[in-house]
Amino acid sequence: MALNRSMHPRNRYKDKPPDFAYLASKYPDFQRHVHTSLAGRAVVNFKEPEAVRALTCTLLREDFGLTIEIPLERLIPTVPLRLNYIHWVEDLTDGQKQPRRGIDIGTGASCIYPLLGATMNGWYFLATEVDDICFDYATKNVEQNKLSDLVKVVKVPQKTLLMDALKEETEIVYDFCMCNPPFFANQLEAKGVNSRNSRRPPPSSVNTGGVTEIMAEGGELEFVKRIIHDSLQLKKRLRWYSCMLGKKCSLTPLKEELRKQGVPKVTQTEFCQGRTMRWALAWSFYEDVAVPSPPSKKRKLEKTRKPLSFTVPEAGVKELLDKAAGGSGPQDGVAALLEKTLTDLKVLHKRVPSRNPEQTSLFLTAVENTWIHGRQKRREQTRQLRELPRAPHCAAATSSPPPATKGRNTEAKGASAKEPGDGGERAEASEEAAGEDMEAPACTEPQQGEEPPSPTPTQHFLFKCLLNVLPEEADVVVVEMHWVEGQNKDLMNQLCMYLKNTLLKSVSKT
Repeated sequence: MALNRSMHPRNRYKDKPPDFAYLASKYPDFQRHVHTSLAGRAVVNFKEPEAVRALTCTLLREDFGLTIEIPLERLIPTVPLRLNYIHWVEDLTDGQKQPRRGIDIGTGASCIYPLLGATMNGWYFLATEVDDICFDYATKNVEQNKLSDLVKVVKVPQKTLLMDALKEETEIVYDFCMCNPPFFANQLEAKGVNSRNSRRPPPSSVNTGGVTEIMAEGGELEFVKRIIHDSLQLKKRLRWYSCMLGKKCSLTPLKEELRKQGVPKVTQTEFCQGRTMRWALAWSFYEDVAVPSPPSKKRKLEKTRKPLSFTVPEAGVKELLDKAAGGSGPQDGVAALLEKTLTDLKVLHKRVPSRNPEQTSLFLTAVENTWIHGRQKRREQTRQLRELPRAPHCAAATSSPPPATKGRNTEAKGASAKEPGDGGERAEASEEAAGEDMEAPACTEPQQGEEPPSPTPTQHFLFKCLLNVLPEEADVVVVEMHWVEGQNKDLMNQLCMYLKNTLLKSVSKT
């Protein structure tokens, strides 16, 4: 599970990600979905709905004592993301002395927000649902966890949000409402067509969920506008109205709508968990509520400065060290292989001094994206070289020359016959040499102590980064890549994955 330090400070998974190996040893149902990576770590395939469901159910049971059931054809929530939202609602309602009461709009089959809020904080929830299957599962999950006194699941008609749900409870003032609205407007958006930036990588996890859970007329933008419309009529029946958004571009039009309607208190935040980003918006008609500050620039800076990293396992590192002449630690063998790979990729690099004597540091300047489809490019180059016409003297060796030049060619033929191998072997050797020239580095390796290489003012470069190779424990080596500057951080991420795969393949062969 890819997590980062930009999660909510109170999120239990922020600095302690789930231990898949431990959970697999304790829960047989989860063990079936855990595999061992090339790096020797326990991993889960987030593209498999069964694996995602097993992880969610296992985390809820292990960390919160909750036992739930979720059908595969309905939305399977991820626990760290839902915890981020719960903790933000805690921030919104901080300082209130009365018991907190909340509404979960579209609670889903898992009923995860009410179950977490009731278990962690003793909150009372009114959980609404329009889907029959989700309603049945949510009711069952509440009952089997013995939380019926705190969570009330109600079935509401289609397109109902807050107004109809509160008809029978006219005297109750709720502290907040939560909502994970349908993100998509149609099937094309749900499949990722025209809804994602073309430069972004594909989603890292599978998209599950029923029609009412993932799609709504007008998508999340129109759905939340309907909540705003209800809030304009209910006003102080709720102290805080909130919703989670899947698209950052939805924030601006929704905040503008709240401004036009004269809503006095508005705030926002972002939820970060690995490659997944969500945004949340909250508003209130109470003048005395404390408004949490949006994410600070310091927090964003911390996120951007976090290096990309991967681990080279103990197996094979010693052999890499033996191959690195003059190596003084396990990191040298890894660094030597990295330098060879970078040279093959024509990525400018040089070793730079490091304050840590056990650490090897390289300064990288990528001028051209040579790591994408590198294998296909090399195959195409080899194919083109093999299709080049043979040299004239090779043809002369197998055919009779014209009479006027017979003596000269015969002499040349005799000279070539003294060399080992025939003309075909020499031609293949020439092709290999040409191939080596094409793969040669763009510049010679700088000497130790020189300034890091940098393009001239007129030279184009993609990005610069600092690569650190350092031992972690025993013979385990960690590789870190720190962003310095450039056009696109995704390019550094791509290079990092290329280097990781190259190292792991080399280690697996040792």
